[in-house]
Amino acid sequence: MDCIFCQIIAGDIPSYKVYEDDHVYAFLDISQVTEGHTLVVPKQHVKNLYDLDEKTATHVFRAVPPIANALKRAFAPIGLNLINNTERPHQSVDHFHVHLLPRYEQDDLGIRFTNNQASHEQEDYLAILEKIKENL
Repeated sequence: MDCIFCQIIAGDIPSYKVYEDDHVYAFLDISQVTEGHTLVVPKQHVKNLYDLDEKTATHVFRAVPPIANALKRAFAPIGLNLINNTERPHQSVDHFHVHLLPRYEQDDLGIRFTNNQASHEQEDYLAILEKIKENL
């Protein structure tokens, strides 16, 4: 078993367990990008979001709100980011996981979104929409 998260779930590697049920394991991210940074992972090994089945996703995302609310009560952040990195460049462990990142006023965490609305016409949105719908 090469997967570090599978080893953590099995108890072969110690972790700071936040939550556990029959299908999900949540633990503090060792990097603590922000205070309370928690990973929520399925116990079943799933490589990434592309391989995640609906049943496993349901288990993981059912656990997210109570954990997020516990982080809110524990640390009183100004908000929270829910992040999943799939494949490169940022998925560092090939086991699907969701980061819960409490946010604070001076945390210097650089997540930026650029508004490109001015560079798109209605036809662009319709073409994008059609590509997605063709592949659902």
